[in-house]
Amino acid sequence: MKKYKVAVLGATGAVGQQMTKVLGERKFPIDELRLLASERSAGSIMDTPFGKIKVEEACDSAFKGMDIVLGAAENDIAKKAAPAIRAAGAVFVDNSSAFRMDPDVPLVVPEINPEDALKHHGLISNPNCSTIITMVAVNAINKLSPIKCMIASTYQAVSGAGAGGPIELDAQVNALLKGEPVNNNVFRYQIAYNLIPEIGGANKEGYTSEEMKMQNEGRKIMHLPELAVTCTCVRVPVVRSHSISASIVTERELSVEEVRAAIAAAPGCRLMDDMEKHLYPMPLDTSDQDTVFVGRIRKDLALKNGIALWCCGDQVRKGAATNAVQIAELLI
Repeated sequence: MKKYKVAVLGATGAVGQQMTKVLGERKFPIDELRLLASERSAGSIMDTPFGKIKVEEACDSAFKGMDIVLGAAENDIAKKAAPAIRAAGAVFVDNSSAFRMDPDVPLVVPEINPEDALKHHGLISNPNCSTIITMVAVNAINKLSPIKCMIASTYQAVSGAGAGGPIELDAQVNALLKGEPVNNNVFRYQIAYNLIPEIGGANKEGYTSEEMKMQNEGRKIMHLPELAVTCTCVRVPVVRSHSISASIVTERELSVEEVRAAIAAAPGCRLMDDMEKHLYPMPLDTSDQDTVFVGRIRKDLALKNGIALWCCGDQVRKGAATNAVQIAELLI
């Protein structure tokens, strides 16, 4: 089997570390693994499934000889690195939002539109984490009958804000238990025992950037240019795994039974839907694995041809790192 030279850009962050772990778990055929990060992290040693590897500075010359670069860095770093990566002849699978809506850049969820990955020009985008989890959950419904619109609310874990999110939640809980003052730096308000209905900056219509991703990215991934989405994104005091409540309107009326059967057979999904036994998706059950759990499937009582559901998935793995590695697998 051919082996590949792979670099992870942003290797020391939570998603970058998870990418390295997933490469090992999925037995990706690695010839050389290059870990790239800021000048500050360069020189440190990381334990990986491929042995101890020294972190290198992410400069233009670091991409030379690479076949694939997995990006786990911020937008500005991705934009700066992209020309050098492509010039080196590597394919850049980028987890940032920098290129997602570029019409020349495929936006890929391998369970949904794997063929798009092969239309790349040296750059492929990984969608937003909540978008990935939701699209995996509803894709089987779209195959039964095209989705016309979706009303969604996301309940996003603090780890979605980076490594500092869980640290701040834990510190606030401990402070409250001791009767001490609560400090917030990562989040605008106290997140312990609270919900914050704002993720990203708001546009003039009052929707945040995170909320618009569900509509804009969903249209591109599912090839549904007329898809209408209303979304509310909420930060919740959960450490890991995002949850989404969604009502989906389809062209034809679907029965709950056929929706359940389709989701149970869909790649990347696990049907967890038995109210009599109190079985439904929860963040604790879906953390640190790659399957999207789907349940609470029922007729929407307010929408014609509407189906309501609830889904959960690990936003660090399937919502970011694993999806990127799956895209890399499509390339080889």
